[in-house]
Amino acid sequence: MRPLSSVTLAPMADILILAAHPDLAQSHITHTLLDAAFACADRLIEVRDLYRLYPDYAINAEAEQRALEGARLVVLLHPLHWYGMPALLKLWIDEVLKFGWAYGPGGQALRGKDLWVATSAGGSAEAYSTGGHHGHPIETFLLPYERTALLCGMRWLPPLVVHDAHRLTDAQIDAHGHAFGKRLLDYPAWATAVPLEAEPEVPLDERPALFSSLDGEGN
Repeated sequence: MRPLSSVTLAPMADILILAAHPDLAQSHITHTLLDAAFACADRLIEVRDLYRLYPDYAINAEAEQRALEGARLVVLLHPLHWYGMPALLKLWIDEVLKFGWAYGPGGQALRGKDLWVATSAGGSAEAYSTGGHHGHPIETFLLPYERTALLCGMRWLPPLVVHDAHRLTDAQIDAHGHAFGKRLLDYPAWATAVPLEAEPEVPLDERPALFSSLDGEGN
């Protein structure tokens, strides 16, 4: 696995992979999926390792927005942490997906793009079910991603979830990497079969991130 912060595999990338693993050097799943992306020499792909780019959590929102503007497919690649995304990725969403840019009046920068989550979980598919240890299917825990995509006018693609992350053999991990790479190579053929839902109309005082010029709260 090569060291990276931002790696563009070809100019004018139409696929943007945002990798958010707090300790990528110790990763098996994320590592393998990234290697599969690097092997897609025929695709236009940019990979941005958020924890390497922003070790101090000081996100350059304008740089991230520029990277998003050229992409047709945005991939969020990370392990599942406490039923959600790693902290830096959550901050990235807070800082980058600005009201008036990503959503709300005039916020059309992401409209029509595709969002794909590729994540790994230590629990089995059975554990992430209504009767399992975690009490809900994995889709329940990914609902904030789906709603974010829809609010921004993006197409929500069926996520890739690698279960049993701590128990998989090397061959099984490699198979997941192969499937991930094939999806990247086959894009957008498989994505266009997913309908693009209409953006929900959210009143300004009900939007998920409120901003007040008086108290400076929110984003």
